[in-house]
Amino acid sequence: MQRFLDSSEFIDWQQPQVLARAQLLAAESGAPVDTARNCFEWVRDHIRHSADHRLNPVTCKASEALQHKTGYCYAKSHLLAALLRANGIPAALCYQRLSIDDTGAPFCLHGLNAVYLQSGWYRIDARGNKPGVDARFTPPVEQLAFSLNFPEEADLPDLYAEPLPQVIDVLQNSHSYLEVQQNLPDIDLGHTA
Repeated sequence: MQRFLDSSEFIDWQQPQVLARAQLLAAESGAPVDTARNCFEWVRDHIRHSADHRLNPVTCKASEALQHKTGYCYAKSHLLAALLRANGIPAALCYQRLSIDDTGAPFCLHGLNAVYLQSGWYRIDARGNKPGVDARFTPPVEQLAFSLNFPEEADLPDLYAEPLPQVIDVLQNSHSYLEVQQNLPDIDLGHTA
């Protein structure tokens, strides 16, 4: 379980601004489940999705998403994991493989989180709500941003302590939100790691 609490290059919860935000969100709550809800709702509602809002710069690290108040689902999931871990709540990264335009191919990865609550791992998606997307924190029932609609789509079953390499590659090598949008990472469903 320790790896889901660790600070790292991309989930850099020991960075002072990330730690301060995490402490503030915990101070506004009581039980760990309330802290988890506060962290989720804050990232969902206060960090704008880069493509939805057409925002640069491209962020990857949790601290970058916090500093610039923007990120793709991947960076938002890194920030949410950092805020949860800073509060001693185990948090993992999860991925779905989804249709980019909801009509079939092409497909891409979508980043979200799992948080360990008393009843076990619970997936949450702080991507950001908009018309047609209504993700919520309603344990034990999951209310994610997207459902699977095609045979080529999938909920990847693994919990990751660190981001997938193809996600990091796209975020670190793209110079604008449009460049990320044109090169969204994907995965061969036969090889999930």
